Amino acid sequence: MVQIYTNLSVADNTGARVLEVILVHGGFKKRYARLGDLVSVVVKEAAPNTSVKAGDVLHAVIVRTRKEVRRPDGTYIRFDENAGVIVDKETKDPKGTRVFGPIARELRGKGYQKIISLAPEVV
Repeated sequence: MVQIYTNLSVADNTGARVLEVILVHGGFKKRYARLGDLVSVVVKEAAPNTSVKAGDVLHAVIVRTRKEVRRPDGTYIRFDENAGVIVDKETKDPKGTRVFGPIARELRGKGYQKIISLAPEVV
């Protein structure tokens, strides 16, 4: 579960390194974001000479969480870190051209096909 002020690592090549959640989208006073949820983030750390600068307010989708998620077949999936991919809010397309690390299968049902296709591993 990801909430406001949670730090996320970035799983794409936009140049951002650390993101901080400032708003969870999807309902009145929604508190927690899970896999596949859209959040507003501020860039806390960024690599130099990239399109994303520290202090930029962007939208990201949660692709990995430390909190386990139960699947319909009874199994659970859990990751070592909380991570997000910076996306365009309207089209749900990632701003980067590469996605790093494993991505959860739950994103497929939420309409993030482009992230799934860029990911090296879908678990």
